[in-house]
Amino acid sequence: MSVQDHSDDRERHQEGMSTKAKAGIVLIGLLIIAGLLLFTEHRAHVLGLFVWLSLLACPLMHLFMHGRHGHRHGGNRRNDSRGV
Repeated sequence: MSVQDHSDDRERHQEGMSTKAKAGIVLIGLLIIAGLLLFTEHRAHVLGLFVWLSLLACPLMHLFMHGRHGHRHGGNRRNDSRGV
């Protein structure tokens, strides 16, 4: 490589973020602002949902976490002496 090739690499690194990265940061900022505005306008509705979300969490935790107690359900036992 020549000296010019190395200087081009340095210039690219000194430019900073790409246009795509800047657009992503702007998009995230706009989404945060929109979320805050929606929350302030609809605070009563959003806070009212927390009651239902906590009630919904109970059956969901039961469904998804019930099998992790160490119980073996069904016929997956290796040493089953009952014979089926």
